Amino acid sequence: MSSSRSPRAAWAALRRWPRGRWIAVAAATPLVILALGVPTALVPNPFFSRSVPPVWWNHVVLVLTALLSAVVLATYVRAGSSPRDDRDRTGRSLGSAGAVLSFLAVGCPVCNKAVLLLVGTSGALSYWAPLQPVVAVVSLALLAEAALRRLASEAACSVRPGA
Repeated sequence: MSSSRSPRAAWAALRRWPRGRWIAVAAATPLVILALGVPTALVPNPFFSRSVPPVWWNHVVLVLTALLSAVVLATYVRAGSSPRDDRDRTGRSLGSAGAVLSFLAVGCPVCNKAVLLLVGTSGALSYWAPLQPVVAVVSLALLAEAALRRLASEAACSVRPGA
């Protein structure tokens, strides 16, 4: 891992965040929880149900996905008067892939129509369900890498006032 993507550089960038970005994190976190939790029925609702009850780690992955996604999303909030380059796509694809994989990881294994079409109900329970924790770890790793890249690019490209 290059030093520009180190957790230390990311932490330094986070410490310099203005209040607006932290407000964005606070607003995005529950929205991501609802966006992932409602259709996967991890958040109880009248619209969706699960054939297979959730396991303990589904909720942990949901919360971690929401926090990491919110940090990535907040990096797109303009900080003060610093210009943002719209061509900067650092971490965008990783964050999107991580969010999609998180959705697949915490969803009911037999409620996923694509999985059912590919392997059937017994295959979903025998093959897909045991793979979901692995998919969850991969999704969180992708989201963490996206956050590190976005934050590190801020640290590397920060403009000092008066420069």
